[in-house]
Amino acid sequence: MTQPAEKPASDAADLRIRNARGDIDSAEERLLTLMAGQGYGDAARFAVRLAFEEAVINAFRHGHKGLPADTPADISLRIGPDEAVIAVTDQGPGFDPVTVPDCTLDENLEKTSGRGLMLIRSFMSGVRHEMGGRRLVMTYRKDGETAEG
Repeated sequence: MTQPAEKPASDAADLRIRNARGDIDSAEERLLTLMAGQGYGDAARFAVRLAFEEAVINAFRHGHKGLPADTPADISLRIGPDEAVIAVTDQGPGFDPVTVPDCTLDENLEKTSGRGLMLIRSFMSGVRHEMGGRRLVMTYRKDGETAEG
């Protein structure tokens, strides 16, 4: 009698995408498929998808500002049963996240910068900047979230 195949401890993908809707949608679909395969519920997939979109938009809009339009960004997906780690790396000069204005302060309410990072930080369990601000690493931990949640 054969034993059922065990589910891998984690799923992974490394992607290189261009600033093209098809590339971004394909990477997002891969992320959501890996998360579903690891039992993440709708709420978790929604939160991570939103953070992912903001990170990719920031990479192309800010990180690649002034670079050729076809300059790619790198995406790393490491999706385990309890934790999802997504990294987005651009090829720009980097930035210091401390210099991004807090968009929740009264004096910054009408500024357009900082909202994406605020959303990322609010939906993800952990966020860190590496490589001089060129790489954003986001972690989502299930922490009791059920596959139905």
